[in-house]
Amino acid sequence: MDAVTIGFTIYLITILLVGFYTARITRNLKDFALGGQRLGPTVIAFSERASGESAWLILGLPGAALVAGMLELWTVFGCVSGIILSWLVVAYPLRKATAKYDALTLPQLFENKFGDASGIIRLVASLIITFFFTFYVAAQFSGAGKVLNVTFGISEFNGMIIGAVIIVFYTLMGGFLAVAWTDLVQGIIMIGTLVILPLAGFIELSGSEVVAVIDWSTLYGGKTGSAALVAAIGGLSWGLGYMGQPHLMARYMAIDDAENIAVSRRIAYLWAVPAFFGAMFIGLIGAGLINNGLLNFNGVVITSIASLPDPEKLMPIMASNLLPAWLAGIFISGAIAAMMSTADSQLLVSTTVITEDITRKYAGISFTDKKLLFLGRFFTLVIGLAAFYLAWKSNDLVFEMVSYAWGGLGASFGPALVLTLWWRNIKKEGVLAGLICGTFFTIIPVFGTVITPRLSAFVISTLVVILVSKFKSTTNQSGRL
Repeated sequence: MDAVTIGFTIYLITILLVGFYTARITRNLKDFALGGQRLGPTVIAFSERASGESAWLILGLPGAALVAGMLELWTVFGCVSGIILSWLVVAYPLRKATAKYDALTLPQLFENKFGDASGIIRLVASLIITFFFTFYVAAQFSGAGKVLNVTFGISEFNGMIIGAVIIVFYTLMGGFLAVAWTDLVQGIIMIGTLVILPLAGFIELSGSEVVAVIDWSTLYGGKTGSAALVAAIGGLSWGLGYMGQPHLMARYMAIDDAENIAVSRRIAYLWAVPAFFGAMFIGLIGAGLINNGLLNFNGVVITSIASLPDPEKLMPIMASNLLPAWLAGIFISGAIAAMMSTADSQLLVSTTVITEDITRKYAGISFTDKKLLFLGRFFTLVIGLAAFYLAWKSNDLVFEMVSYAWGGLGASFGPALVLTLWWRNIKKEGVLAGLICGTFFTIIPVFGTVITPRLSAFVISTLVVILVSKFKSTTNQSGRL
């Protein structure tokens, strides 16, 4: 067994042991969904960052930077800004609202805050989460197939099976506690990968070659005028999604004390800045390495970007070429960690909303804690199978699938949640309209590909929440008169 395999095996055994241990202390649905709200600021911060940045950061963004160059700088700025705003604007008031309205999920929070006896907001929100998260989890399974293919020569299909089985297993066993503690390990590995690997590439290239890969002519993707502005806004729009991702909101809801948000926030910032710039520089420096014939795949020198089998395989190829085998094994585990830390979180949120917000509410029967826990684990398996099937049948890149799901969740939940937390005059009808419009205009983009749905759907959803709430307030006042 070589050093890469040994490092990867140790990582997997560690993750599975965490799953077994946390299964013993997961006793009810609150433990399964939010870890009993007893996790401290360090674990929560690493869990939020690790689950927030999936295969797209460690595979998709380097691959995009390899192809598009400095254009991806706008994506980096957008994401870092979105992380900062989410922790500043959403985290603290959401944790306070979670306690005030006794909510385990965002759909339940909306229902309890607005006293929605019909349950329609909770149902619609739950269905939206389940729909988009199935695509998101599928992207992680697809990424697992790519990494295991590059590293061990396993077919992408078999790699997807291995990744799916591991992720579903430990999520099913330990719930939020397993997810949060494994996220701590995964977050450390991810930041190590994203900082050390581009430095290794930098050392491999000479100074002049490093300067050459930073080609400012690609900053707007070769576009000028309004087209250049649209290209920049498209990258920046990634930041909007951070305020509406249910798996990230679950971290804010799960922290032991709202006052610890400030500590978590600082840790999250210190993680995000080097991680995003590191991911971009893996792509940029990878281009320089390829142009100088310094990378090979399966014993064949890669002579051009076009000859690379898949740009999203750049990270594991660089790790295998530039690092000692044992360290490459750890960092390639970082790619798997990125997928697992997101897929497990999304599986968990999807499972919880189906169990708590749909089954428990609409089944018409009383469930014991043990039965609810069993249902949570059962639905984890069902959603995992659905996501695996989608990953198997889809030809989309990881970056594309994540962009779709990220934009849809951000546009659906971001405006509704932020305005719920900060605007006194918001109405439940406005929240419902915003959820529906954010979803609809992501699936059917109003501006096609000219303006990314990540932006257009978000703006439309925001306007709809405000206008419908104001209209409802006006009609209520007229009725009282």
